[in-house]
Amino acid sequence: MAGNKVKRILALAAVLCMICLTGCVYKAAGTGASKSAVPGETDDQKTEADLAVHFIDVGQGDSTLIEANGHYMLIDAGEKDQTDTVINYLKAQGVKSLDYVIGTHPHSDHIGGLEGVIREFDVKNVLLPEKEHTTRIYEKLLDAIADKNLKVTIPEVGESCSLGEASFQIISPSRDYGDNLNNWSIGIRLVYGETSFVLCGDAEKEAEQDILLSGLPLKADVLKVSHHGSSTSSSPEFINAVSPRYAVISCGKNNDYGHPHKETLDLLKKQGINVLRTDQLGTIVIESDGTGLRIPGQPGASKQPEETDTVREYIINTNTGKFHLPDCKLAKSIKEENRERYTGTREELINKGLEPCKSCNP
Repeated sequence: MAGNKVKRILALAAVLCMICLTGCVYKAAGTGASKSAVPGETDDQKTEADLAVHFIDVGQGDSTLIEANGHYMLIDAGEKDQTDTVINYLKAQGVKSLDYVIGTHPHSDHIGGLEGVIREFDVKNVLLPEKEHTTRIYEKLLDAIADKNLKVTIPEVGESCSLGEASFQIISPSRDYGDNLNNWSIGIRLVYGETSFVLCGDAEKEAEQDILLSGLPLKADVLKVSHHGSSTSSSPEFINAVSPRYAVISCGKNNDYGHPHKETLDLLKKQGINVLRTDQLGTIVIESDGTGLRIPGQPGASKQPEETDTVREYIINTNTGKFHLPDCKLAKSIKEENRERYTGTREELINKGLEPCKSCNP
């Protein structure tokens, strides 16, 4: 018992004051950082899907496995009773080693299963926010970290790490949030080629505002909606800045919190964002080949959503008669006199005789 106590104290000290840089490629990235400066964001991409993001169904909790070119990262692992669910899922995906394990913040529905994961797999780096907690679950996590002789990385906003040919940049937390554990959530923007994902744990609107003020790139194809779709998160300004095509909500069926909240769902619908929910679809897998996304029909995964009747913004090239998504690289090169913005559905544009861009596949 005394040995465990000493190990826990050492691990807690690491959380409070030690930053371990092993395995990370850090860079200073502020406002105006060029796209090519981020590792993994290149024009030379493989044709097969080399990145897969697995939003694991852990009921009312969060757990995300990211696979990039044979390298793996796990973000959160649900409640403690979901430990076997997460471990078995990782083994089914062929995971033997995890380059990174991130505990976004100390709430049990995010870190409950991490103790078991760390004990089960070879783990190279553990990232936790600089906020200790006094629960038994948190202390057991620190015990596991100490028993495996691991050090804790306290990430700083703007730092970047590589994962295979992908990379992720830390976008939160940027300051002390006192006892609001949700706002201490570690947030990342994951980039592979021209595709990107934003995941921010349970960050609430206060933390989202700080992320916006950081000036870091936020645009992404996929947003893991914070705090299980609670109305305390997902401010209109933050959603607009990310401007995702897909929003993934991790929550349990008929949960006691009423997640996701109607206000959040209404906002996402108004923005024309396709919503994918683990309480409805089970585990959701989104793959990227570096240029586009697909949602394969794997067991428990969602189907490709029907987008023809989704109202959203498009860019029309009046010279070529083609229409694009606003973030399409071809749309950005359209001359101003040939550029026209249109808000409506894909079907409406096709009925007008316009042709969808083959690059962004709107």
